[in-house]
Amino acid sequence: MSAIRQAVNHDRASEFGTGISIRRLSPAVGAEIDGIDLSRPLAAHEKTTIDEALGNHGVVFFRDQTLTPDQHIQFAAQFGQININRFFKSVDGHPEIAEVVKEAHQKANFGGGWHTDHSYDEAPAKGSILYAIDVPDVGGDTLFASAYAAYEHLSDGLKHTLQGLRAVHSSRHVFGAQSSTHLGQNDLKGRVLNPELATQDAVHPVVITHPDTGRKALYVNPSFTLRIEGWTAEESQSLLSYLYTHTQRQEFVTRFRWAKGSVAFWDNRSTWHLALNDYQGQRRLMHRITVGGVPLS
Repeated sequence: MSAIRQAVNHDRASEFGTGISIRRLSPAVGAEIDGIDLSRPLAAHEKTTIDEALGNHGVVFFRDQTLTPDQHIQFAAQFGQININRFFKSVDGHPEIAEVVKEAHQKANFGGGWHTDHSYDEAPAKGSILYAIDVPDVGGDTLFASAYAAYEHLSDGLKHTLQGLRAVHSSRHVFGAQSSTHLGQNDLKGRVLNPELATQDAVHPVVITHPDTGRKALYVNPSFTLRIEGWTAEESQSLLSYLYTHTQRQEFVTRFRWAKGSVAFWDNRSTWHLALNDYQGQRRLMHRITVGGVPLS
C-alpha cells in the first residue's frame, strides 16, 4: 500500500467519534483539520491527531482560531521546546513569537523564495506555527512542497548517487551583514535583525531519514543550501538546480489561502514553503513560533 493511500485511510479512520475531521488539500502535501480549538490545552487524542496528520501530510491547517500570544505559545510548547528566532523582530513581551510583517508601503516580503526554516542550524527546526493576524483581501497565499514526494519520485540511480552526500547550509548570505537586506538592497532592513549572529554554517545529509516518521526526504533548499560538501559551488550547481526544480513539480505542491485566524503548522524536515508577494499596497501580519528539532541523519 502506498504512503499516500495509507495516509488517506488513516485520516478517514481518525474522524470517527472524535468530532475532528481531516481534509486533504492535495495528494502529496497538506491537510486541513477541523474540530480542534487551539486556544486551550489539547486533549490527548487531539494532540495525537495533529502529530499523525503532520507526519502524513507535512503541513496541517486550522481555520477560525482566536489566539492570544500566550495561547499561541502554549499551543506550540505542547510539541517541543520553542526556538527563539535570532533574526526576526519579536512580538513585544513575547520573545518566543517572531513578527512576520509587511506593511502596505513596503515591497519586500519574508520568505519569498522556496526554503525550509532554520536549515542553517546544527539541529534544524522541527516545525513552525504561523498565525494570521491581518491578511490582504486577495493574495499573500503560501505554497508548500513535499520533500517526501520529491525523494520518492527520483530514479533509483539518482537515489543511489545522493546517498552519503552532505550539503552545506548557511544564514550568512540571507541574514548576515553582507546580505542584500543589510546592504540596503531591499526594504527588509529593520524587520530583520542581528546580522552579527549570522556566522554559522551547518552540514546535513542531502537525503535524511525523518526522525519521527522514518521516511526519507530531500533536505536541500534554494534559500539556505550553498553547495555539496567537498564540492565547489560551481560543481554543486547542476545537481542542486535539478533537485530544486524537481521538488517544485506541480504534483508535489499545495497552495494555502489565508484568512484572519488561520493557523498553519508545518514540518520543516519534510516540506518547503514560499510566501507569495502578490499583494502590493496591502498589509500582512503573521505571528510565527518555531519548535526546535534534533540533528538530522
